[in-house]
Amino acid sequence: MADIFFCEITDNTLLTDAVYSVTVSGKKLAEETSPGQFLHIKCGHSRILRRPISVCNVEGDKITFVFEVKGEGTKWLAKRKPGHILNILGPLGNGFKMPDGKLLIVGGGLGTPPMLFAAKSAKQKATAILGFRDKSRIILTDEFKAVCDEVYITTDDGSAGIGGAVTKPLEKLLATGEYKAVLSCGQLLMQKAVAKICEKYNVKSMVSLEERMGCGVGACLVCACAILDNKGEITMSRACMDGPVFNAADVVWQDD
Repeated sequence: MADIFFCEITDNTLLTDAVYSVTVSGKKLAEETSPGQFLHIKCGHSRILRRPISVCNVEGDKITFVFEVKGEGTKWLAKRKPGHILNILGPLGNGFKMPDGKLLIVGGGLGTPPMLFAAKSAKQKATAILGFRDKSRIILTDEFKAVCDEVYITTDDGSAGIGGAVTKPLEKLLATGEYKAVLSCGQLLMQKAVAKICEKYNVKSMVSLEERMGCGVGACLVCACAILDNKGEITMSRACMDGPVFNAADVVWQDD
């Protein structure tokens, strides 16, 4: 159940030139957080809107989240040091329901961090495919290798790992028939491509949609997305409350 927590920062680490990993301490928040959920963090006293950031990992009473500095709010957050207290609303949203069988975990760019918690929570060791623009943006590979059976890295420019999109190794792995479901997070075009390949191989796919959010509690409707209901009719759902995780087969993708 979502609540406001005042959590102390225990670590703030720069991962790349603008991506930070922050860990806070909060026993009750850690206990209530599931893979795929997010936190709504107050970034300074003068900013009314909180910043939604997915949970990267939970370890004991420690919660880690990873974010990129994009504006004044995240710039403020990046400057917080260990010992600073953060005002956090959470956990929010519906996360991943871990299915039985071998899972394929797919993360793209800043959609990679929340997939670490998902991989760690799988019922058996999962396989991960992590896609990045180039080698300078690669993050969390050691953490994924610690909890996954195999980890594949792709880069758009071929500067590290497999050159090209995550769909290249994804299709080869699904063709083996070994995997029961695919869990993913990343840009919409990537997730649409992942969902189409999963459909081709008749493998269940769950996607965490990266929609813009305002209030985080379903009031502002900024994060509305088109979803098919149980009658097959299009309805507008709120990613912050009804998601951010949806069955990919229910998502009405753009241009569909």
